Amino acid sequence: MYSLHLCNNAPMIDWQDLLHFVVLARTGSLSAAARTLGVDHATVGRRIAALEHALDLRLVDRLPRSSPLTSDGRAIAELAMEIEEKVEAIRRYSRGAAAKPASAIRVSAPPSIAARLVAPNIPDFRRRHPDITLTLSGSTEAAALDRGEAEIAVRMTRPEEADLLVRRIGTMRFGLYALPKVAAQPPESWSFIGYDLRLDHLTQQAWLNSLLAGRQIVFRAGDVFGQQEAARAGLGVVALPVFLGDADPVFVRLPTAVPSPARDLWLVTYPDLRRSPAIRSVMDFLSEIVGKACQIRE
Repeated sequence: MYSLHLCNNAPMIDWQDLLHFVVLARTGSLSAAARTLGVDHATVGRRIAALEHALDLRLVDRLPRSSPLTSDGRAIAELAMEIEEKVEAIRRYSRGAAAKPASAIRVSAPPSIAARLVAPNIPDFRRRHPDITLTLSGSTEAAALDRGEAEIAVRMTRPEEADLLVRRIGTMRFGLYALPKVAAQPPESWSFIGYDLRLDHLTQQAWLNSLLAGRQIVFRAGDVFGQQEAARAGLGVVALPVFLGDADPVFVRLPTAVPSPARDLWLVTYPDLRRSPAIRSVMDFLSEIVGKACQIRE
């Protein structure tokens, strides 16, 4: 148990109590905090009560469906989040400085890059680096590196955090694709396949929307692979990353009235992790395979 002394006669603060309180502050309820932490809500409540006792302050207003912070709770949460960031920085430094011959490294990337660029090249990476085990997560959400969700991330938006190490490694381009029999139909009769409405803000979806000209999106999916499979079945026209669409032999690429978008790809980690030879090897691997398939635009 990690504890912090307030003063000679005051109770000690258990870091785990602080951690549970920070998660409660972020999520807003005992049940949500419990799900995030993987414990039951009674454990979260017990931890918060222990922290309130140690500080001699009421931090939370306990309501039936939520747990809003008191003014003291908001002030303590802000300070505790700073402590959490420092603790995570210590963990990152230790991972980078240890430089053990055998390493486990987590990588986050957009689903299409993770599945179609990174995963197929893992055998070659493994032959060159048999002591490095990669855990790959394909997600449209940006992994929170500051909370240890990944050591390295490939992102389609340049991060704004000043303390991150950021490198541009490629440019993702998009095209419009369909089966030849669909492409042969009059363009005004085409049906389209797109993203779930909650992802309507994506650059590629905004581009697809600009091409509709009154035509319908007849199917939506939350990931690009569901869209690709629907187009392979002949449902309609789909917007895909060029490296994905051009590699699929059943498709033809369609001409478009509006130029296709391009999104820069960024490799992201923390500078203190960069000290690790294993981290550097994974970063070089990602830069190589992404740069080859998605050449950087001038």
